[in-house]
Amino acid sequence: MTPNKNDCIPEQFIFEQVKSPPVVVNFKGEPVTSDAGLYLIAELDRKLAITSRFAGCFKDYRDKNRTDYSVTAFLKLKIFHLWQYLCQKKSLQKF
Repeated sequence: MTPNKNDCIPEQFIFEQVKSPPVVVNFKGEPVTSDAGLYLIAELDRKLAITSRFAGCFKDYRDKNRTDYSVTAFLKLKIFHLWQYLCQKKSLQKF
Protein backbone atom coordinates (compact mmCIF):
# COMPACT_ATOMS: atom_id res chain seq x y z
CA MET A 1 0.00 0.00 0.00
CA THR A 2 1.35 3.41 -0.97
CA PRO A 3 1.22 5.95 1.86
CA ASN A 4 -0.78 9.09 1.35
CA LYS A 5 1.37 12.10 0.41
CA ASN A 6 -0.01 14.05 3.35
CA ASP A 7 0.94 11.25 5.75
CA CYS A 8 4.64 11.46 4.83
CA ILE A 9 5.39 15.15 4.35
CA PRO A 10 4.03 17.92 6.57
CA GLU A 11 2.48 20.92 4.87
CA GLN A 12 5.39 23.14 5.93
CA PHE A 13 8.30 23.43 8.35
CA ILE A 14 9.08 26.49 10.46
CA PHE A 15 12.70 26.82 11.57
CA GLU A 16 13.77 28.70 14.68
CA GLN A 17 15.78 31.87 14.08
CA VAL A 18 17.32 34.05 16.75
CA LYS A 19 17.60 37.45 15.05
CA SER A 20 15.76 37.23 11.77
CA PRO A 21 12.26 36.72 10.40
CA PRO A 22 11.04 33.11 10.60
CA VAL A 23 12.13 30.78 7.84
CA VAL A 24 9.27 28.74 6.41
CA VAL A 25 9.82 25.78 4.10
CA ASN A 26 6.89 24.46 2.14
CA PHE A 27 6.41 22.25 -0.87
CA LYS A 28 4.31 24.51 -3.09
CA GLY A 29 6.97 24.84 -5.82
CA GLU A 30 7.12 28.65 -5.66
CA PRO A 31 10.35 30.52 -6.55
CA VAL A 32 13.03 30.40 -3.85
CA THR A 33 16.01 32.59 -2.97
CA SER A 34 19.60 31.52 -3.51
CA ASP A 35 20.19 31.56 0.28
CA ALA A 36 17.30 29.24 1.17
CA GLY A 37 19.48 26.15 1.20
CA LEU A 38 21.93 27.78 3.58
CA TYR A 39 19.20 28.38 6.16
CA LEU A 40 18.20 24.74 5.94
CA ILE A 41 21.80 23.55 6.33
CA ALA A 42 22.38 25.90 9.29
CA GLU A 43 19.22 24.69 11.03
CA LEU A 44 20.14 21.05 10.49
CA ASP A 45 23.62 21.76 11.80
CA ARG A 46 22.18 23.46 14.88
CA LYS A 47 19.90 20.51 15.62
CA LEU A 48 22.42 17.76 14.84
CA ALA A 49 25.56 19.60 16.07
CA ILE A 50 27.56 18.43 13.05
CA THR A 51 30.17 21.22 13.01
CA SER A 52 30.40 21.23 16.81
CA ARG A 53 31.26 17.53 16.80
CA PHE A 54 33.68 18.07 13.91
CA ALA A 55 35.37 20.92 15.82
CA GLY A 56 35.89 18.51 18.71
CA CYS A 57 38.37 16.65 16.51
CA PHE A 58 40.77 19.61 16.65
CA LYS A 59 43.03 20.70 19.50
CA ASP A 60 43.02 24.50 19.76
CA TYR A 61 46.53 25.67 20.67
CA ARG A 62 45.68 29.35 20.34
CA ASP A 63 45.80 31.72 23.31
CA LYS A 64 42.17 32.11 24.45
CA ASN A 65 42.81 35.76 25.39
CA ARG A 66 43.99 36.60 21.88
CA THR A 67 41.31 34.89 19.78
CA ASP A 68 37.94 36.23 18.74
CA TYR A 69 36.36 33.00 17.48
CA SER A 70 36.16 29.45 18.75
CA VAL A 71 37.15 26.58 16.47
CA THR A 72 33.44 25.71 16.13
CA ALA A 73 32.52 29.25 15.05
CA PHE A 74 35.43 29.38 12.61
CA LEU A 75 34.47 26.03 11.03
CA LYS A 76 30.82 27.08 10.71
CA LEU A 77 31.87 30.29 9.01
CA LYS A 78 34.12 28.51 6.52
CA ILE A 79 31.75 25.62 5.81
CA PHE A 80 28.70 27.84 5.34
CA HIS A 81 30.64 30.25 3.11
CA LEU A 82 31.86 27.33 1.02
CA TRP A 83 28.31 25.96 0.77
CA GLN A 84 26.96 29.34 -0.33
CA TYR A 85 29.77 29.76 -2.87
CA LEU A 86 29.16 26.31 -4.37
CA CYS A 87 25.40 26.92 -4.60
CA GLN A 88 25.87 30.28 -6.30
CA LYS A 89 28.42 28.82 -8.71
CA LYS A 90 26.01 26.01 -9.60
CA SER A 91 23.14 28.46 -10.20
CA LEU A 92 25.37 30.66 -12.37
CA GLN A 93 26.28 27.68 -14.56
CA LYS A 94 22.63 27.43 -15.64
CA PHE A 95 22.94 30.66 -17.65
